[in-house]
Amino acid sequence: MAWTHDQMAARAARELQDGFYVNLGIGLPTLVANFVSPDIEVWLQSENGMLGIGPFPTEDEVDADLINAGKQTVTELPSTSYFDSAQSFGMIRGGHIDLSILGAMQVSEHGDLANWMIPGRMVKGMGGAMDLVAGVKRVVVLMEHTARGEPKLLHRCTLPLTGAGVVDTVITDLAVFAIDKKGGGMELIELAPDVSLADIKRQTEAAFRVRPGLE
Repeated sequence: MAWTHDQMAARAARELQDGFYVNLGIGLPTLVANFVSPDIEVWLQSENGMLGIGPFPTEDEVDADLINAGKQTVTELPSTSYFDSAQSFGMIRGGHIDLSILGAMQVSEHGDLANWMIPGRMVKGMGGAMDLVAGVKRVVVLMEHTARGEPKLLHRCTLPLTGAGVVDTVITDLAVFAIDKKGGGMELIELAPDVSLADIKRQTEAAFRVRPGLE
């Protein structure tokens, strides 16, 4: 059975480590804020100038002035700080963010990422994704395994790239893959409950090896 969006976000939250500074991309990755373990201290950063993002607010907690980069309302923590976008991108470009969790339209078996544009469709811009994949120490992609039945894990991306060889880990609704960006390729390391290896092979174009014990 495929993971739900909340289960995907909870799995992505397991990639966080104590003391990490983490950027969450718009869309599905923002759900990760709801699943940070209380046993660790993690600083969630947003490109629009907020460090220390809490979980999504309840109806009584909504403050229209507190939003993330995707314009969703969020909560603040006692330790939250605010700054302008120039300082925010200085953190990103300066290599001060340990991990970014991003959505994607396509990921290649070599870790190439396409997540900002579909040719022929109007887009608002590339946002901060290109800065994130260039400046952040580790990149995790959180996305559906397929789009309208077509694989999103490919031999080679067909959409314009956000970055080449930048993805370290891919978490989909069906499985988790690790990517060795030094040429080792993609490895299937975890399956969602009741998802078989045959299911993955049928819905994945990218070449991958299987971690021992999953076969």
